[in-house]
Amino acid sequence: MVQSRAANTDFTRAFGDAKKQAGSIAGDAADAAQDVYDQARDSASDLADSAQRAARQTADSFGRALRNTIETQPYTAVAIALGVGWLLGRLHRPL
Repeated sequence: MVQSRAANTDFTRAFGDAKKQAGSIAGDAADAAQDVYDQARDSASDLADSAQRAARQTADSFGRALRNTIETQPYTAVAIALGVGWLLGRLHRPL
């Protein structure tokens, strides 16, 4: 009977130790997953900021080029605008 209690106590102690180790490993895994998530979120935010900055620069550059073309060649710009408008109007007509 004494030997049965000792075996039961040893089993309980071993089970408790295993449970603590599993909890520690689960905590470490959760911390690592949170770190990876934070890094991915920061990288995505940086990428979005870079894309927004590039799009803004491209739009500004296009706007300056368009403004320059209209100022230096106004008749050509009007002719192009009329041609594009006519083509867009033709796209919406039924065949």
